Amino acid sequence: MSRTVAIIQARMGSTRLPGKILARIGAMTVLEHVIAAVRAIENLDDIVVATTTAPQDKAVLDLANRIGVYGFAGHEADVLDRYYQAALRHNAETIVRITADCPFLDPWVSSKVVARFRQGDVDYVSNCRPRSYPDGLDTEVFSFAALSEANMKGRLSSEREHVTPYIWNRPDRFRIASVVHPEDLSSMRWTVDEPKDLAFLLAVRDKLEGEPPYHMDQVLAVLAQLPELQKINEGFMWNEGYLRSLEKDRIVTGHKDSC
Repeated sequence: MSRTVAIIQARMGSTRLPGKILARIGAMTVLEHVIAAVRAIENLDDIVVATTTAPQDKAVLDLANRIGVYGFAGHEADVLDRYYQAALRHNAETIVRITADCPFLDPWVSSKVVARFRQGDVDYVSNCRPRSYPDGLDTEVFSFAALSEANMKGRLSSEREHVTPYIWNRPDRFRIASVVHPEDLSSMRWTVDEPKDLAFLLAVRDKLEGEPPYHMDQVLAVLAQLPELQKINEGFMWNEGYLRSLEKDRIVTGHKDSC
């Protein structure tokens, strides 16, 4: 099988909650929770934390180095090229895209997405298009060939900032599949974008037994027992960053000189 590399997108400069990936949930930072989950995903050959060359993101590289995963620093705004360069450096033939703001990422769910891709009949597969899992379990898997074409031909700022829109917006060009949960859990929000999200995750983590990574069913059991916890961060829109970027979409030129 092809060489499979998980690339975790991570930076300190969040607009709504700066430094969120190094905020602590229990004894571990958000990013450490994510890395613990990614380490448990089946059939990975390497893990890379892809951050930026901004001075504040040296802390991200330092954390990656301290806990024994590869770090890569690329362009701050051109996340698509950052992914491409990280994948190229680590000889990735298959890329598993994870974002660093998902501390309750379920490696068993992510492994299902990887397994679907490994069937060999698709260029891109995810569990979030359409969304049926909680926001915060997002996993995308795609070929290096698809990533390379996206990096070469993607011109819209929304395509450069969000990595995969060039691929999943072209079902006539790429073979696309989805992993769908039998029950629609898409209204649940387990990611970190706002201070209330962090408060929610801290409250849930306080009720979880054992050490991370956690299974989705463990979190669901806590919420079934304490449904009021979901009110802590309700009302926020999924994929708000991408929707904002669509509103200000523009053609990007000269991105090849940016990394």
